[in-house]
Amino acid sequence: MGLDLKLLVSPRPIFTTELSSRVIAVDAYNTIYQFLSTIRGQTGELLTDNEGNITSHLSGLFYRNINLLAENLRLIYVFDGKPHHLKSKEIERRKRIKQEAVEKYQEAITQGRFEDARKFGQATSVLTQTMVEESKRILALLGIPVVQAQSEGEAAAAYLTKSDNAFCAASQDYDSILFGAKRLVRNLTISGKRKVPNRNLYLDIQPEIINHIDVLDKIGLTHEQLVDIGILIGTDFNPEGVAGIGPKTALKLIRENGKLENIDKIKDKIVQIPYQDIRDIFLNPDVPKINNIEYADVDYCSIVDFLCGEKDFSRERVTGALDRLKKSISSRNQSLENWF
Repeated sequence: MGLDLKLLVSPRPIFTTELSSRVIAVDAYNTIYQFLSTIRGQTGELLTDNEGNITSHLSGLFYRNINLLAENLRLIYVFDGKPHHLKSKEIERRKRIKQEAVEKYQEAITQGRFEDARKFGQATSVLTQTMVEESKRILALLGIPVVQAQSEGEAAAAYLTKSDNAFCAASQDYDSILFGAKRLVRNLTISGKRKVPNRNLYLDIQPEIINHIDVLDKIGLTHEQLVDIGILIGTDFNPEGVAGIGPKTALKLIRENGKLENIDKIKDKIVQIPYQDIRDIFLNPDVPKINNIEYADVDYCSIVDFLCGEKDFSRERVTGALDRLKKSISSRNQSLENWF
């Protein structure tokens, strides 16, 4: 579902070059789902190898990260652990949506409505354990470290920024703000143009950054109060939120009353929400203990063996991308040598 904080934040557009040399904690599941949704054929089918195994996630992780590494971004991918039991309702909701999308996709294919098929196909993405392991493998070969969260990946990514192990978190969702990320970058792993749903219109996509302290200054509230706004709107842990309350109304209510418990007109609805538990998820999340994050060199030969030998990627395209990365790293190292 994702938290709807769009109306309360003021992102600043940035170029990836502004993040050069910065450490960025990437929400892995969020990113991989993007690739599974968008990297598809003309009729919405996923990319596969010669044996029919899905490779869309590997294509996205490889080519997009090559570009980011060439810009000298220092990436860390954070993977989700076991979901909190309060998230079960949201997980079931997502499963229903995917099943409905599968049925609509199959119907569109049968009827030859291929544009509709592509649209429905994007909503059918399922991330399997095999995909997760393959994703970790290609990241390791690219020299990108991986952090395994106990529970929510966004919570661990936010913690990396709060502990100054990372400059920012990267995700499409705003939940990182509720988890206290110092900075959130959106659109980092998306490039090019995005089609507007149900319209023949494309928008240019550019990364944008949101500063946690700027959000709080703009709305004039504390982090704890921002979490209460999230609960009113609806989070992954209470998807429905409070009926009839959107971001602007939630902001007004918290400004006037201070916290959830003080809002008299919705007290009967609030008692049905485990708000104390949800507050604790965001304010005191279960995060991994991280002492040292180690980066490795890109393993060029093993990448070619994996993607081209095992997964049937185009050798020309893969080696071309790797050559561009080599040149970028070589040029950067040469500049450092000249500097000294």
